[in-house]
Amino acid sequence: MIFSSNVLFQRLQDIREDLDLTQQEIADILHVSQTSYSRWETGKELIPLSKLNAFCNYTNHSMDYVTGLIPFERTTIPRKKSLNKIEVGKNIQTIREENHLFQYELARILNTTQSTICAYEKGKTLILTAFAFQLAKEFHLSLDELCGRKVSEKKKVVNQ
Repeated sequence: MIFSSNVLFQRLQDIREDLDLTQQEIADILHVSQTSYSRWETGKELIPLSKLNAFCNYTNHSMDYVTGLIPFERTTIPRKKSLNKIEVGKNIQTIREENHLFQYELARILNTTQSTICAYEKGKTLILTAFAFQLAKEFHLSLDELCGRKVSEKKKVVNQ
C-alpha cells in the first residue's frame, strides 16, 4: 500500500470518535455501508477520493490533514460539494507539465500506465486516492489544491 504509515486510517477513526459518531453513523453520512467504512478505517481498503472529500466536508478537515500530508490542521478548507474530474485532471496535467514530464514518465512514477494518466488528465476518470496521495508527496503539493478544494498560492498571486 502506498500509505507507509497508518495516519489516514487512524485519523479517520480519531476524527469520527471526536465527533462522537459510530461507524454506522459516518457510513450513513457518506452513503456507504458500515462494512465499507470499517474497511477504510482499519486500512483494509483505501477510501475513494470522492468519499474522502465528503468526509472532509462533513468534518471540516483538509485532505492534507486527514491523509497525514500535514501533521496538524493549519486552516479551514472551504467545502467542495463534489470533486470535478475535469478540474482535477487539468491540475494533474499542469503538475506534470510544470515538472517537464511526459505522460509515460508520470505513469512510471505512479506505477501505472500512460493511458491511465491520459484518462485522469482528460477528466474521464477521477484519480485514485493512492495515486493522488503519491503525486502530492512526490511533488510536494497540497492534496486539497490538487483536488480543487483550495486555490494554490501560485494561482492567488497570479489572480491578484
